[in-house]
Amino acid sequence: MGDDRWCRMTTNPEPTPPARNALDAQLEAEIAEALGDMSVDEMLDLSESRPAAAGRGTIHREFRTGTVVRVRGGDVLVEFGPKSSGVCPLAQFPEPPPVGTRLEFVVERFDPGEGLFMLSREGAVQKASWDALQVGQVVEAVCTGMNKGGLEFEIAHHKAFMPASQVDVRHVKDISVFLGQRLACEITQIDRSKGRVILSRRNVLEQERARQAEQVLNELEVGQERDAVINSVQAYGAFADLGGIDGLIHVSDICHERIKHPSDRLKPGETVRVRILKIDREQSPPRIGLGIKQTMADPAVMALNELETGSTVSGKVTRITAFGAFVEIAAGVEGLVHISEISHERIPTVEKALKLHEIVTAKILALDPERRRVSLSIKALKDMPAPAPGSGPRGRAAEEAALRDEDPAMRKLKAKFGAGSELKGGIGELPKGKRR
Repeated sequence: MGDDRWCRMTTNPEPTPPARNALDAQLEAEIAEALGDMSVDEMLDLSESRPAAAGRGTIHREFRTGTVVRVRGGDVLVEFGPKSSGVCPLAQFPEPPPVGTRLEFVVERFDPGEGLFMLSREGAVQKASWDALQVGQVVEAVCTGMNKGGLEFEIAHHKAFMPASQVDVRHVKDISVFLGQRLACEITQIDRSKGRVILSRRNVLEQERARQAEQVLNELEVGQERDAVINSVQAYGAFADLGGIDGLIHVSDICHERIKHPSDRLKPGETVRVRILKIDREQSPPRIGLGIKQTMADPAVMALNELETGSTVSGKVTRITAFGAFVEIAAGVEGLVHISEISHERIPTVEKALKLHEIVTAKILALDPERRRVSLSIKALKDMPAPAPGSGPRGRAAEEAALRDEDPAMRKLKAKFGAGSELKGGIGELPKGKRR
């Protein structure tokens, strides 16, 4: 539970400094491998007269809420304040918004000539125009091919490249599934002289997740049930995405039965129903505990309610200990056969009488549903064996009497004092007048 990855909430990474002269090492290697005949230096060697932000770095979108003040032609004029306005294409609205409506917009860029912010609606994808492309802009691009390093796209009749690491927020084993698709992508690099563009779908997804995470976290309550998508499975449990924010399903909360590894029940990409068990908002990121078994009826409780003291059950030996053996008599229900209840005869160890996975029949001696305990007895269903000669108090007395009859000294005493005389004191009573 102390793992740093106990719960993760996606947040926007820090903006890349505009003066950065190269991509990070991993991204640079991916691009170099994929582009082949074009070096990264050539691709990024833009004119010094071009603004640094236009060719390098990643500019993350800014969200602002404004009021619709006018709809004119194909534009919607939005006012953010007395001296701050913007314009958004009308085509990005399902229908013309009423004047006075307050909406949230994405700030794509600022046009100093017009003194206006160029806006778009969240979720709306702009059609690409080569001359209007800007770093940080989210556009629609068509995936036309793939290579060892990533995906190839076409954007405004120009080629674009997306490194494999930028396709999704998580590793995608087969990126060929995106071939032919139209995807919303963020422009991270532009080389107009070469007509090449570098794209990132991951940036778009991360920003969407960050916005979703804040909203979902405000809605979460302990005891609430929601659908979640398994995104990774570890030895101690599984992480599930609640919609921008992850929670941990501990291995003990996956199912009512005992399992060796979470992967026995859960697979990445699977959608499951979970219950919120814990929310710790004091941690950064917040820690959220989830449970799957809490959403399902416990089969063990149902099975225990059907059992009765004195009834006979059959089951498989699941564990052997020094003090007895555990027998699974129903799904999720184990009963204990104490070593003293295995056989009428004395046994040195449990292993001498029972084997692991052996099927046995036993009698229920006691039930404790609240503590989920069942006491079983195997010997209670077996007949008591006949006592061996000389076993037990009476048997030993008879055996001793028979031995005395065979003793020569005893035969002489009986002959002297008479077989029919009453014997006392262990030998017999002396004649009158005789003293010992």
